[in-house]
Amino acid sequence: MTVRYAEPGSSFWPVLWAPGFALLGAGVEALSGSVHFLGWALAALVLAGVWALWVAARRRLRSVSLTDEVLRLGEEELPVADIAAVEEDEPEAAKVLGGGWTTPKGTGAVPLRLRDGKVVLAWARRPDALATALRALLAT
Repeated sequence: MTVRYAEPGSSFWPVLWAPGFALLGAGVEALSGSVHFLGWALAALVLAGVWALWVAARRRLRSVSLTDEVLRLGEEELPVADIAAVEEDEPEAAKVLGGGWTTPKGTGAVPLRLRDGKVVLAWARRPDALATALRALLAT
């Protein structure tokens, strides 16, 4: 299975903010005297856990993947065989793939005409790259 386009949704680097903030807090506390290392370690673990959940959710809900068989947007999959063409103009009203009411913030729409005549909106942070990959795949 060849991956023709992919966006992970998020990287895991935000999880590293937690130890950074804990070190910063411990450094500020060191200026006033003793440092509560256990408290800062627990704060780092709790913050890292929260951010790890946030990253995991973004990777599940905001990832985009195009293979020879399937276009996956978030948790929704659309078989490539169901796509007739990539449209140029975005329609006024069309279903957004991936489960949202609108395209996610920071993404652009890629209108797709399906074989049954409906137009739906795919989305990506680099919509031109996704549209190019889809056109190349549909041309084969």
